[in-house]
Amino acid sequence: MGRAPRIEYEGAVYHVMCRGNRQEPVFRDNRDNEIFLDTLEEACGRCGWRVHAFVLMGNHYHLLLETPHANLVDGMRWLQGTYTKRFNIRHKVWGHLFQSRYKALLVDPGGDYFQTACSYIHLNPARANCFDLHKGRLSDYMWSSFPQYLNPSKRSDWLAVDRTLGNYEVKDDTVGRRNFELMMQKRVAEIANSDNPQEADARWAEIRQGWCFGSDSFHAEMVDSLDDVLAGKRRESFVGDETRQHDMLDAERRVADALEIFGLKDADLAGLKKGDPRKKVIAWLVRKNTSVRNAWIAERLVMGNASNLPRQVREVDVAEEGELVQWREMTK
Repeated sequence: MGRAPRIEYEGAVYHVMCRGNRQEPVFRDNRDNEIFLDTLEEACGRCGWRVHAFVLMGNHYHLLLETPHANLVDGMRWLQGTYTKRFNIRHKVWGHLFQSRYKALLVDPGGDYFQTACSYIHLNPARANCFDLHKGRLSDYMWSSFPQYLNPSKRSDWLAVDRTLGNYEVKDDTVGRRNFELMMQKRVAEIANSDNPQEADARWAEIRQGWCFGSDSFHAEMVDSLDDVLAGKRRESFVGDETRQHDMLDAERRVADALEIFGLKDADLAGLKKGDPRKKVIAWLVRKNTSVRNAWIAERLVMGNASNLPRQVREVDVAEEGELVQWREMTK
């Protein structure tokens, strides 16, 4: 089965989330929570990671993780593998603990995207009703980084609070931490009074469903970076929105390059016959190098019914002479 590609680079920020196998608990009691955090501390020491937020939720966990070195994959393999061994030994069980692969959402460190991801993680116990939303406080949930934000004396050395507090324009002092608590408690009230707590913030859907959370320019940069990830590898080995978007961008580049070689402009495509040999060669080029769908190619090149595309592409593939060969050779 194909898998989503991992984009790694120095200074990358990820929202990492993973659930227990078959939705079963990965933290059965407080001691499991402690062991996971101890293991996370070791991972940070090994990998140089900075954790900006975390929450442990019984059958899953969330991390807002920064990798100064491009080592997410190796670090996560060690973190989850080591915790699984410790969990299995403690509970005298065996087998997989976590469900499938962890999700690693790329987060734009600019704008308010980082801040939104951080609050999404900290507000998880509120959305799940882990405490009394009307009488309690967000800091009542102890298996989160939020209480550590408010109490430096109990703060883990590997927890970085500076960027989050800076985004909220508060200082890491008594007044600043109090203001931060009040702001987050206001968000708890919004969740408590919402008809749909999961959608109290419209941007949360992007965090749950997307692969990249950020500005258009950040998104384009991440799609571009997939060139290095996918280079020399079989496309069918990868799935996911990021791969599809990368291939669409790649397809657009190949169309633009071929049009320039043929001395054509985008506007010329509509005036050419659907079966124009230049269109066939461009379609062949895109089909050969990307996994975009035939319908996309047919619509993009104004070639009519997409069901004809496989035959037209094959014509280019097997051509040994004539216009198709001439145009095909020009694209090499």
